[in-house]
Amino acid sequence: MDDIRHVIMDETGIRRALTRIAHEILEKNKGIDGCVFAGIRTRGVYLARRVAERVAEIEGKPVLAFDLDITSYRDDRDGAGQAEAPACAGIDPAEIRDKHVILFDDVLFTGRTIRAAMDAIMDVGRPRSIQLAVLVDRGHRELPIRPDYVGKNVPTARSESIGVSLKEVDGSDMVAIYGSGRRTR
Repeated sequence: MDDIRHVIMDETGIRRALTRIAHEILEKNKGIDGCVFAGIRTRGVYLARRVAERVAEIEGKPVLAFDLDITSYRDDRDGAGQAEAPACAGIDPAEIRDKHVILFDDVLFTGRTIRAAMDAIMDVGRPRSIQLAVLVDRGHRELPIRPDYVGKNVPTARSESIGVSLKEVDGSDMVAIYGSGRRTR
């Protein structure tokens, strides 16, 4: 069993963080017009959808939130850099062109996942800007990537990992620090 060292956020903490991120996105972009959300599979998809729901409640209008599969763009997998399947299946390039694309991911660590996501977005269309929203920023960047919206900054040791559980995937909402032995994120 995984060794939970410390629970950082519970369901209430996650809800508050996502609500704050929704308000920050609206403030920075002066509303939601011209914005689309891209959730990096798997948990980033659900975070993007949750924030899209909050934005719709606040603004009274929906925002497009789509799934982004960056598997074929990863530089740590065989066939890296060769996109075989569309990263944004079913997304018309016109839905991205000249828009502010807000990427969502659960944990920002080295920055390599985000770099792959930006490559995938650029292959689909030319956005006006790409912004980044993460639930947890744990540091240890290997690339010069900085989030625009952060739920919580959590300095960690490299031997630790952050685990994000979401109801849609795991049955409950929680963010925890784990000891060694768990897949590092």
